[in-house]
Amino acid sequence: MKKILAIVLIISSVAFACTSAVISGKATPDGRPLLWKHRDTGSLENKLVKITDSGYDFMGVANVNDPNSENIWMGMNEKGFAIMNTASYNINEGVVCMIEPDQEGIFMRQALESCANLHDFELMLERTSGQRGVAANFGAIDAEGNAAYYETGFYDYTKFDVNDPQTAPEGYIVRTNYSFTGKGDNGVGYIRYDATSELFANQREFTPEFIFKEATRNMNHGLLKKDIGNVKLPKDFSDVTMMDFQDYVIRYSSASVMVVQGVKEDEDPKHGVLWTLLGFPMTTMLTPVFFTDDVELPQVLSTSNEHAPFISAASLALKKELFPVKYDDHKNYIDVSKMKNRKKTGYMQRVMKAENDIVAKAKAVQENRSNEAITEYYKWLDSYVYEFYSPLLPKEAIKYNLPRCKK
Repeated sequence: MKKILAIVLIISSVAFACTSAVISGKATPDGRPLLWKHRDTGSLENKLVKITDSGYDFMGVANVNDPNSENIWMGMNEKGFAIMNTASYNINEGVVCMIEPDQEGIFMRQALESCANLHDFELMLERTSGQRGVAANFGAIDAEGNAAYYETGFYDYTKFDVNDPQTAPEGYIVRTNYSFTGKGDNGVGYIRYDATSELFANQREFTPEFIFKEATRNMNHGLLKKDIGNVKLPKDFSDVTMMDFQDYVIRYSSASVMVVQGVKEDEDPKHGVLWTLLGFPMTTMLTPVFFTDDVELPQVLSTSNEHAPFISAASLALKKELFPVKYDDHKNYIDVSKMKNRKKTGYMQRVMKAENDIVAKAKAVQENRSNEAITEYYKWLDSYVYEFYSPLLPKEAIKYNLPRCKK
């Protein structure tokens, strides 16, 4: 029965996809490695969590409908070890295993709880051979400068060292939803891989800002070579302009994005930064957070109940206006006027402009990592995010998880 269940789950989950990269510190201007995951999923309401009661303390992204955060989909722990994954649909083919599949989120939580570096993670991979229900490309970095992908099945894994010039001559590796060690072209995400690889090939230095402004919000189609972000833009919101929207890096199912900016080898492992987008990338803002012992996460990114965090719920409310079609394959048709227009009132234009202030504040805190500075930044962030979205949202759209200072 479990074998049949595995087949059903794999087929049903192909609709959900992710785009990712592991970038060596050799390819960044400050020598800090980067770990990027653009997450696509059927669970569109995501939250940021901070876990301090099991193993190493860590922060990461979980689904709102996972109240105990048993599955973590990308994150970093107090030792500077960070991990994310993309599902791989051309690995484990023909392999018989009685382990229930789709255990990647549970596996990554266990790794964050127990691994201090990539060596520990490799020991975990060896130890769990035949006992893990995964089919994934795991990307990981640590505080010792290591960076790698692990194409991982039920029994085996293959490591791709991003610091090895033979493996990653430009200092980075991109993965979507197939494994290079997998069989044939049975995976998915080839078009997104091509679009991202083309973008990266023309970049000389990689920063979190580049990832969010250019890679995550990449509107260029890898096959059609059609950039819907650079077409003749509609005049304003009233100039409804419908276009097909399929196989871009951003998809209807995009739910969150994270770039973990690691540390240099001589830095405190806790000095990494989690550059986070919670919600639909066209309608949500970049909200960096820091690893601290005593400071709670910003209220707009977290939740203690069954409702989505404020920023996630707000972005999903605005997303509805980008996808006004209610019939046929409605998820593949977008109104470009709500995304970008000549009047510069498109939601993606607005959030990208507004997040510049957040990035500037976060960089100042990165230079002065005191708990006091982080606390003040989080208070400011709660207020800033609330004030930005309030005029844009219908009154009935957000009735929960408001920042306490605004209730």
